[in-house]
Amino acid sequence: MILWTQKSRTGLPGERVLHRIAALTLAFGLAAATAALAMQRLDWAKGLAGGAVLGWLNFRWLSRGIRATILAASPEAGVRSEGAEGAAKSVKSRTSVAATQLAMVFRYALVAAGVYVIFGYLHVPLISIGLGLCALVAAIMAASVWEVLKPES
Repeated sequence: MILWTQKSRTGLPGERVLHRIAALTLAFGLAAATAALAMQRLDWAKGLAGGAVLGWLNFRWLSRGIRATILAASPEAGVRSEGAEGAAKSVKSRTSVAATQLAMVFRYALVAAGVYVIFGYLHVPLISIGLGLCALVAAIMAASVWEVLKPES
């Protein structure tokens, strides 16, 4: 299952682990939400699922921001196409990188706003959202153990 909208063109080390963490975050959150539904706790199910999605978004924004920062600092980033097309692509690329880095910096504020909206409008227990956010931590631990037991290369 591919959770990223575009396939990575960077070839950075650990890309498979990042994909695994993203997939496991959603899987753990949805499994916990399903368990809450089985116990007939719809409010907890919404909070667990919402928290897991927020954790996944936080991870995605962080990894995209770090990737953009690494690519902007790499020597190949300085090589640009010449002419009007190259200048337009360069401006668009810089704008895209800046927007990505801005999302990386403000990701905590964005997650806090998401928690506020889920808590305020869906009226779910705050602890269920917090536990849903912990799906990211569980996914990181599971992916780390997976990588120790079966390294990618």
